[in-house]
Order: sequence, then structure tokens, then C-alpha cells
Amino acid sequence: MTNQKINPFKHEYFLGYINQVLPQFVKVHFPSSVLLNGFTHFGKEFNGGLVGNFVVIEGDKYGFLGRITELSLPESERLSLNEKAFQTSDFHPTGKIEILLSFDLYNPFDVKKGLTAYPNIGAKVFVSSGELVQQYMSRFGVRSGEVVNTTEIGSLVSSPDTKVKINLQSIFGRHCAIVGTTGGGKSYTVSKLVESLIATGNKAILIDATGEYSGNYESVESIDIGDGKHVFHYSQLTVDDLFYLFRPSSKVQVPKLMEAIRSLKIVALNNGQDLSKEIEVDGVKETVFTKIENGLLKKAGSDKRPFEEFYFRKNSEIENNSSNFDIEKLTFQITQESIWDTASEWISGKKIIINERWGERNDGDVSNCISLIARINNIISNSIYQNIFGFKKKFNEDDITSVLGKFINGDGKLLRLNFENIPFDFQIREILANSIGKFLLNKARNGDFNSKNKPTNTPIVVFIDEAHQFLNKSIKDEYFDSKPLDAFDSIAKECRKHGLFLCIATQMPRDIPQGTLSQMGTFISHRLINHYDKEAVSNACSTANKNTLDFLPILGEGEAILTGVDFPMPIIMKFDEPNIKPDSSTPKLG
Repeated sequence: MTNQKINPFKHEYFLGYINQVLPQFVKVHFPSSVLLNGFTHFGKEFNGGLVGNFVVIEGDKYGFLGRITELSLPESERLSLNEKAFQTSDFHPTGKIEILLSFDLYNPFDVKKGLTAYPNIGAKVFVSSGELVQQYMSRFGVRSGEVVNTTEIGSLVSSPDTKVKINLQSIFGRHCAIVGTTGGGKSYTVSKLVESLIATGNKAILIDATGEYSGNYESVESIDIGDGKHVFHYSQLTVDDLFYLFRPSSKVQVPKLMEAIRSLKIVALNNGQDLSKEIEVDGVKETVFTKIENGLLKKAGSDKRPFEEFYFRKNSEIENNSSNFDIEKLTFQITQESIWDTASEWISGKKIIINERWGERNDGDVSNCISLIARINNIISNSIYQNIFGFKKKFNEDDITSVLGKFINGDGKLLRLNFENIPFDFQIREILANSIGKFLLNKARNGDFNSKNKPTNTPIVVFIDEAHQFLNKSIKDEYFDSKPLDAFDSIAKECRKHGLFLCIATQMPRDIPQGTLSQMGTFISHRLINHYDKEAVSNACSTANKNTLDFLPILGEGEAILTGVDFPMPIIMKFDEPNIKPDSSTPKLG
């Protein structure tokens, strides 16, 4: 798109004069109320001087784009105004204008970041043409020398004929949050943005919390989680994830569970064979063993030395936080860990401690672990957990991690993960979403989304609908210490440079971690009424000043305030309806 010559200061668009300049806004005097009326010029309609409308101000070296936020009458006129004055429009209003950006007077498309100057007293104010505002919006987020590639997503509320055409990099390049109360239009906005990404050849993953995005998007693959076909196999979980599920108490159960996992990993790494080590005793060589039987590492009475040698040799594989072991043996292995740390023998009436061998069963430890053993048995036998984590299945290509891997490297444009049938009990939804987030986080750290590492790598936007269900969560009960589920928080903080972007949608921004919200470079704010929600957006979004946020409670359906790091000014717009409408309707009462 080439820079077009445009004159924003036409006499036909004149409104009034600046009569007061303050750091946050300027005030304007309108010589006649007639100037505020709408008009048509060269076939284009202008709304005139209404609250919310754009205006331009002519300065000495710079021009300024602003938005009218307030109209009023001088006190003297307000008290003496009569019906005749209204009929003849014989009054002289004043207004308040929020300065949004400044631009080069001779090249209006050369926008200056920040306000480098202010208009003078007496500067002229004009109605802004929709073309000028549209040109500005299309250049947001575009660096010098880059080709302007825009997507039409809606129109200005103040000027419905002015289409909002945005560079998608400016929306998603620094993460994005879509917020608003129920019925404000969040779901339609999510669907519209998903369509826009796909249409421009980009890729997206959609975590669909309620199943409302079941439409036939272009090049979409939908995965219904919870039916048992597509599971997030437990072997792909981290040990931390297993701790979230099993919730061991901190004193006895945590170390026993950790030791049992280590032992089962050793069994898997040594293919179920005994561990052996050749030693020399009094000049005689002999072989000692750590016994492995029926997939269990039998510590009681076994020699420690083969175990310790194998552990130090394979330490990185044993301590890699993966869950690659036979989980059906876990409760039995916990019992095997419930032993005395050293063996002992009575020789000539004296008790001799043998540090090289483990002792026999410790009934006190077994007793302390009974509740953990029962909890693990219940979880891995529960059909709901099995259908989500595949505790009794072999890992296969239908696994969610396999599907994610194929999608990342394939030609598909949209992968939808449907959480509709996942119960809310026992925080399964939060744990699963966090596990998916960890998988994507590790992929990002490995450079799987960054074309610098591989030309075919493609950035991906992860949409999280109803994000308040998954973010700012932790696992805690009366025995288990609180553990945060913070995978998406880590993605927000470090993955932008890796080509993995977040777009969260929520009706309760106050429930999103402040650290995550602060990383959102773009906010699409639909109607917000709750004070704390507005405060959360205000605190996290530096570009949305108080005047703009005042519009939040009165926005109509589909209307939103679009602000961001790459947006020199907030945009109050109405999103176009998506081609594929989400099923977010409310059941009607009889």
C-alpha cells in the first residue's frame, strides 16, 4: 500500500478552536452548534461532532488525531438557554478531546509514537475523515519497510462505513486477551479471529471449553477429549502432573511416591532384568544383585550397590520429569519402598548394621501410605480418568501429543480440542489443559514454531476460551501443598520470541493471573460492568486511558475497545459477524 496524499484539514470539515490545553486532553470551543451537525460531503456521510467521533487538530509542525469524549455548554449559556435558542441553534458548546496520536503535518501517515508536542491555543479542529483513520489502523504494527497486509475484521462504531482493517501481527504478535461479560460478543470475536488467521494461511489451536466452536472451519481437525479414543497418555505427563493427580501428603507419601517412580523407571530402562554389580570382598570377586521381579524392583533385602551404580549412570533419564513407566505397578512399588533403610544381622548376640543392603518391610511406612495407595488405585481404575489419561492403554498415534505433533508439522490450519465432555470434578480440566500447555511450551523452547530454526516451521496462536477455568489455578487439599498450574503463564512470559502466541478469552479478567494479563500486548474489551474486571484491564493495559475505558459499560453487542502495544490509539469498533457462528445461545424459559 503506497502513501496516498490526503488533506485532513478541509474547510468543509471545520468544527472549532482549541481553547485549553492539558496533559491528558484539550478543550475545544465550537463557534456554533450548527457545526456539530452531521453532513454529507462528496457522497460520504459525516456524523459531525458527536461523543466518540474522531477529529483532527492542525498544529504548527504536527497534526493530532483525537476523539471527542465530552460535550457541554458554558455555565452562562446553560443557565440562560431557552427553547428559542434550541430551535435556532443559537448556542456555543464546548467539548473535551482525548489526544490519541500525533503525525507529521506534511505526511499525515507518518505517525509519531507518543505525544512529542501539543496543539496551541486557537488551533483549528476538524472532523476526521474515515479514510484517514482507516489508513492509520491498517499501518498499526507494521515496521518500516514491511508490506502492509491487512484483514478486515469490523467497522468503527462512530463511523460504520469506515472498515477496520488490521495487520494480524499487531493483534497476536504480543499475545491477546478478549474480555467481556456474557452476551457481549466474545465468542463471535474469537470465531472471527480464528477465521481471519486461517484465511491468511496461519495456524491456530483452539481449546474449546464448552463445545460451542463445533462449526466446519476451513482445514479443521476436531478432537473430542473424554471419549477414550484421544487421550493424553499418562506417559506424556510430567511427574509433577502425577503429583497433581495423586496429591501425596508432604511428610511420608511424597518421598515414597518419588522413590517408587524412580524404581519403576529403572525397571523400564533395564527391561525388567535384575541389576548386578561385580564386587571384590577379601580378594574374592563376587556378583551382587538388586532384584527385579514381575516388573517390580524388590528392595527389601537386596543389595544397594547395583541400584546406586545404575542410578548414577542413567541419572538424566531417571530424573527427566517424564512418566515413562508402568503406572499399574505404582501402588505395588510404593509398598516395596516401605522398608527400613538398612539391613541388620545378629552376630554373637550383637546387632550388626549392614549399610550395603536395604532392610525388611516397615509396617509404619506402609500404614502411612495406605491413603495414597487407595487414591492411586481409585484414579487409575476410574473410567473417566482412563478415558482422559489412558492409564490402562498403550501409547498410540491417537494420543493428543501425537495429534499435536502432526498438526504442528502438517498442513492443517486449525486444531480444535473439545473439552465439553471433561468433568469439572477433581480439577481434571485444569490439569489436562496445563499438561497441553507444558507440551506446547517444551515444543516452543525446542524451536518448533520458529522459522529461524527451520524454514517450514510456522508460528501458532493458541486460543483458550473461558480461560478463567484454566488459568490462575493451583492444586491444594488438606494434605497436599499448593502447586500452581502455570504452563500458560510461562508461555505468556517467554514464548513470543519462539513463535507461540496466546489469545485468551474470558468474562472474568480479574480471575486471570496478573502476571499473565500484564504480558497481553493486545486487549479486545467487550462490555464490562464489574468494577474489578474493569480495574484488571485498566491495570494491565497501558494504552487504554481512563477516558476510553469509560465506554466499557455501554458497549453494544459485538462492540469492543481494541487497544494494544502496537496500537498508538484505542479503537472503538464493532466486529463483523463470523461466517461460522459459535453455538453460544442461552436456552429460553417456557
